[in-house]
Amino acid sequence: MAARNFSLFSFQGRYRILHLSWVAFFLSFVVWFNHAPLMAAIRDTFGLTTSEVNTLLLLNVALTIPARIVIGMLVDTFGPRKVYSLLLVVSGLLCIAFALAQTFNQLAVTRFLLGFVGAGFVVGIRLISEWFPARDLGLAEGIYGGWGNFGAAFAAIALPGLALWYGGDDGWRYAVGTTGVVAILYAFVFYWGVTDTPKGSTYFKPKKGGAMEVTSRGDFVLYTLMTVPLFLALGLIVWKLGPGKLEMLGTLTVVLLYGVITALFLFQFARIVQVNGHVFKRDVPEFDRYKFKQVAMLNMVYMTSFGSELAVVSMLPLFFLDTFGLTQLQAGMLGGSFTIMNLVARPGGGLLADSIGRKRATVIVLAGIAVGYLLMSQLDATWPLGLAVLLVVACSIFVQAGCGTVYAAVPLIKRRLTGQVAGMAGAYGNVGGVIFLTVLSFVSPAIFFLVLGGFAVAVLAIVSLFMDEPEPQSTEVLPDGTVRVIEVQ
Repeated sequence: MAARNFSLFSFQGRYRILHLSWVAFFLSFVVWFNHAPLMAAIRDTFGLTTSEVNTLLLLNVALTIPARIVIGMLVDTFGPRKVYSLLLVVSGLLCIAFALAQTFNQLAVTRFLLGFVGAGFVVGIRLISEWFPARDLGLAEGIYGGWGNFGAAFAAIALPGLALWYGGDDGWRYAVGTTGVVAILYAFVFYWGVTDTPKGSTYFKPKKGGAMEVTSRGDFVLYTLMTVPLFLALGLIVWKLGPGKLEMLGTLTVVLLYGVITALFLFQFARIVQVNGHVFKRDVPEFDRYKFKQVAMLNMVYMTSFGSELAVVSMLPLFFLDTFGLTQLQAGMLGGSFTIMNLVARPGGGLLADSIGRKRATVIVLAGIAVGYLLMSQLDATWPLGLAVLLVVACSIFVQAGCGTVYAAVPLIKRRLTGQVAGMAGAYGNVGGVIFLTVLSFVSPAIFFLVLGGFAVAVLAIVSLFMDEPEPQSTEVLPDGTVRVIEVQ
C-alpha cells in the first residue's frame, strides 16, 4: 500500500521523532567523517606519510563492523533514546580528543574508536519502526537514512570553510572539535525530545542477549555461517595494515590480532549456542517463529548497495581524473555525483517498497544496480563525459534506492530483534566496502565494476528465488506471557 498523508514538514507526533532522529544520524556522520576533508591539514601538522594517511582512513571504518552488531543488541535491550544519546556524548568526547591529539598514535587510537559512531545509524532504524505504520515505514526509514547519510557530504562541504574561518595552523583542530561539541549538546536535545514508543505502546525486548535469537535448527546453521564474514572482514583489515601492504603493523602484531579475531569469533559462537541451543531440544512455537533467510538476504542486498557505494565513492574521483584527463577539482566534483542523489533516492526506494511490496521493489533496484555497474565497466575515454556522468548518476540512484528497500523490510522481520537485524545488515554494508576495495587493489577499474555487476546479478537471483513478503501479521510475547498480535500491513 502506498504511503498516504505523510506530513513531512510537520514537527508533531511521529514526525517530530523522525526529524530528531535524522538530525542525530546526520551529526553522527559529520563526526565520523570530519577528518576526511581536513586530511591535508592534518597531514601537514603531523608530517604524515602516505601509509599513515591511508591507515587513518582505514581505521575510521574498522570498528564499525562489530560496533553495528553491538549497538543493535544494546538498542533492542535498552531502547533508542538512551543508546543514541550516550553514543553522541561518547563520540563527541572522542572527537574532541582527536582534535587535541599530539602524536600519530593518539590520532590513530581516537580515530579507531570513532568508528563506533558509524553504528549510530542502527539506533534510528528501531526508533522509526516503533513510531510509523508499515504503510509509511519504508518512506520514513528512507528519509531517516538518506538525510542522515548526507552528514558525510556536509562535512566535506562545510568543514574546510569552518577551519579556514577559525584560521591558523590549528584551524582544523577547532573545526573537528566544534563537531564534537555540537554532538554532545544535541545528545541532550535528543534525550529530552524523544520517547522509545508512542504512549501506551510496548517496547518488545529480546528474551536473551549476546546473540540474535533464531527459531529453527536450519536458521541456527545459517546464522552461524552469516557471522563468519564479519570476522573475516576484520582479518582482511589487519592484513591490509600488515607487512607487504600498508606496513603499519609488524608480523608479530598481525599474528596476535588474528588470534584475537579468532577468539572473538569463538566467543560469539559460544553466545550463539547459549542463546539458541534450545532449538535442538524443542521446537519454537509456530507463532513465535521468523525466517532467518530474510535477514541473510537483506544482508546481501545491503552489501550490494551500501557496500559497493562505499567502494565506488572512494575510487570514482581518481577514475574520472585518469580516464578523462580532468583536474583534481573537476574529478572530485564529478566523483561526488555518486552520492548526491542519496537525499531523494533512499527515500524513493523506501516509498517504492511501501507502494509495490518489499520483494518486488528489491528485485527492481538490484536489476538496476546490476545493469548500472555492468555498463560502467565499459566506460573509457571514448565516452562523452556528459554521458559518463549521466550513467554514474543513474547507477547511484538504484544503489541508494537499494539501501532504502533494505531498511523498509528490516523492521518487519521480528519486532523485538529490529536493532540486531538492522545492525547485522549495516555491518554487511561495511564488509562489502572492505571486500570490494580489496578487489579493486588487484584489478583494473573496468574489472572492478564488472565484479560489482556480477555480484548484483547473483544476489538478484537469490532474492528472486527465496525472499518472502512480510506476513500480514506478526506476534510478540509480553513479559507476562500474553501473545500480542502486531499488524504489519
